[in-house]
Amino acid sequence: MLARGAGMIRDFRARGHALAAITTYTLESTAAICQAAERAGAPVIVQAGSSSFAAVGRELLAESVLSAARRSTVLIGVHLDHSVSPDEIRACIGLGYTSVMVDGSHLGYDDNIALTRSVVEESHACGVWVEAELGAIAGDEDMSVGAVATDYTDPGQAADFVERTGVDALAVAVGNVHGMTAGPVRLDLERLRAIAAVTSVPLVLHGASGTDEGELLGAVSAGVAKVNLNAEMRRAHVTAMAQALAAGGDDIRRVQQRAVAAMAGVAYRKIMLLSGRSPAGEEGPQTMKGSDRW
Repeated sequence: MLARGAGMIRDFRARGHALAAITTYTLESTAAICQAAERAGAPVIVQAGSSSFAAVGRELLAESVLSAARRSTVLIGVHLDHSVSPDEIRACIGLGYTSVMVDGSHLGYDDNIALTRSVVEESHACGVWVEAELGAIAGDEDMSVGAVATDYTDPGQAADFVERTGVDALAVAVGNVHGMTAGPVRLDLERLRAIAAVTSVPLVLHGASGTDEGELLGAVSAGVAKVNLNAEMRRAHVTAMAQALAAGGDDIRRVQQRAVAAMAGVAYRKIMLLSGRSPAGEEGPQTMKGSDRW
């Protein structure tokens, strides 16, 4: 079921949980994400992001993700991640995307506001919700580079930004970085709580891969309602393929199956964690039951 509108992310925030938003590059990663969501009985966002299009093209990847979402038994949002191009955003909305991220964090503050506000106005007219970013998040979302956080989001500026742009969700920089890091990531939860206290929209945490689960849950309790995951999925994908190839043979189906299974395992654990439950077979509270399912 294709999830339209921002109600899903607002609902997660109201419940004190967060949506997993997971980047796809291939049909295998799309299948893994949807399988994990169905196993968990919980919604998920599949991010067929701007940089994901490089290998196979925008229309081919986007249409495969949208098809998988429509066929799913759970709600699936299809999101454009980190786009700097209004033309690309329009194209993805035309294909059927349910949400988009306009990334003006590389611009000056006023220019970021102007770009974001224009995208919000155009997207809302099409029934599509918008995420923006304030405070540049270090690192490369497509490669693990060991980045270090340097630019943090200012709470007062965040409140002004949300009010002036009308954005539906805000990605913030609170010590998080894109990609995996050599040392542990320490999030500034006090800053995060301060931002949540003065903004009216759900907050988004980019670069969650490799972050300690306790840190992630702390971020969720501080106001984060969407958590982006990429690097852990990439590593699971590449490792599974390498192992399958090392085992010998050229049965591509076997390689694909191992890759899907590995990625689905990562995605399932994250979806369960962020929705306040323990993975099946582990002890812990199970809070999403019966009518609590979306």
